[in-house]
Amino acid sequence: MEADGISHRTIEVNGIAMHVADKGPVDAPVVLFVHGFPELWYSWRHQILSLSGRGYRCIAPDMRGFGQTTAPPSASSYSILHLIGDLIALLDALSLQQVFLVGLDWGARVAWNLCMLTPDRVKALVTMSAAFKARNPAIKPIEQFRSLYGDEYYICRFQDPGVAEKEFALVSTKNLFKKLFAGKSTGSSAVSKEFISSATEETPLPPWITEEDIEYYASSFDKSGFTGPMNYYCCLDLNWELLAPWTGAQVKVPTKFIVGEFDLTYHHPGIKDYLHKGGLKQDVPLLEEVVVVQGAGHFIQQENEQEISDHIYNFFTKF
Repeated sequence: MEADGISHRTIEVNGIAMHVADKGPVDAPVVLFVHGFPELWYSWRHQILSLSGRGYRCIAPDMRGFGQTTAPPSASSYSILHLIGDLIALLDALSLQQVFLVGLDWGARVAWNLCMLTPDRVKALVTMSAAFKARNPAIKPIEQFRSLYGDEYYICRFQDPGVAEKEFALVSTKNLFKKLFAGKSTGSSAVSKEFISSATEETPLPPWITEEDIEYYASSFDKSGFTGPMNYYCCLDLNWELLAPWTGAQVKVPTKFIVGEFDLTYHHPGIKDYLHKGGLKQDVPLLEEVVVVQGAGHFIQQENEQEISDHIYNFFTKF
């Protein structure tokens, strides 16, 4: 992507070396992009090119444990406070007091919590796929997932170290990514044992992703592995404990939320009522809009690249 004018460097932040992609004038307003699982800075390539061409500086790191960023060995080093700390340290290293923030999937979860804990660092927020989830003091997340979906639900299965890696090793990384990107009703929620074992070379790609893109993802994850990303899920109960002081806290940053019609996260129990009947607005009082992109799946910033770039641009130009 250097040919597109995207620069790459490694920055020491919060005790790790973070790989960062960067494009746009150094004195322009900054958009910080936060990817989810199983993605990389590369997932925002279209938005980086689009928004940098419209007057923004775009910064997209590989998150802790992903791509070319350090992957600490301890699972407890992937708590939500570590992830927020990495991004705040990145802003400090770049002398950026305040940015526009965009996140999808796990990136959205990190973004929501960063805004809840340090709202002064964010001008406005666009999140995708994963809605804000207020802390429920009555039940830990893994217990709640087991009660809703059973022990075979991917988050529950992946609580045991090494389980996900063994399942993923049954197929080639390239075929796994083809399978992940090819489905319309997609998202990390789709990662069942059957889903993984059915990842074959014959999986046809949708028109919005190329063999070259698949190769980029696969080669990166072949080098870095899946253990770091899996540790995000292993920290869910730890995050619940760490965030106890913020039980009932609201996200008080101007926000737009976007989700694909076929994203499995949009079909979780109760989520449509929460999004469309005032629940999210209660937790995020400065919420301005909920957008459901018709016909779109989970990897919405890649599948509907121009539409999502326009949504982000049109929202941030208000501030």
